[in-house]
Amino acid sequence: MMNTYPIIDIIDEAFEIPQLKRKRRISVLLPYDYHQTNKAYAVLYLHDGQNLFDDYAPYGNWGVDKTLAALAAFGLNDLIVVAIDHGGELRIKELLPFQTPKFRESEGELYLDFMMNSLKPIIDTRYRVKKDRASTGIGGSSLGGLISLYAGIQYDHVFGKLMIFSPSLWVSKDIFNVARKKHFDQQTDIYLYAGGMESHDHLPNVSAMHALLEEKYNLRLKFTTNPEGKHQEYFWGEQFPMAAKWLFYGD
Repeated sequence: MMNTYPIIDIIDEAFEIPQLKRKRRISVLLPYDYHQTNKAYAVLYLHDGQNLFDDYAPYGNWGVDKTLAALAAFGLNDLIVVAIDHGGELRIKELLPFQTPKFRESEGELYLDFMMNSLKPIIDTRYRVKKDRASTGIGGSSLGGLISLYAGIQYDHVFGKLMIFSPSLWVSKDIFNVARKKHFDQQTDIYLYAGGMESHDHLPNVSAMHALLEEKYNLRLKFTTNPEGKHQEYFWGEQFPMAAKWLFYGD
């Protein structure tokens, strides 16, 4: 059987984040035959890189590498994934787009500035990625889902595809206000997911966001739920192949 496992290219174990004065591992998952083609590929930026394909991750992982291999075996091999490791104890404030009464420190804007002005130009230069917004996605789970939704609203000229799993909408109602005021001038594809066993308010919050987004023009929107889904990597990994196919392969 042909080996379709993606090429994992570690850009740097300590990639400089000047906006936050920190360093971080950045990994790029390339199609298995990347070096045998001259194609340009769609690109998906994902947060919490430690939880995406590390078999020894303490809370499990999404199995993104295995999913990409399985999709490639069926000819769905046109996607590059950029995995940005989280900041450990700094993760919450790095992924928070707003200050809240509970969380007084918010570095989400600086983190996105890093993505837009430090990381993305290097990805665009070093790899054969399509640079148009329709081929550029961002995604994550929990706080990674929250910052991805925020990024898709604030930087909709960059991101045309959003993979939003179990976003932490409970953190601040400001995200609802930002989404309510947003007018999308171009089509944006949003795959939204929440599990039924995450918390008392989690699924209702995500359902309310879905209802709000349904009223918007220029949104291609898919909302999925799993009644048994918990706030865990395993369930987000289950959603990843379905979300990737829907967002990038029109399935």
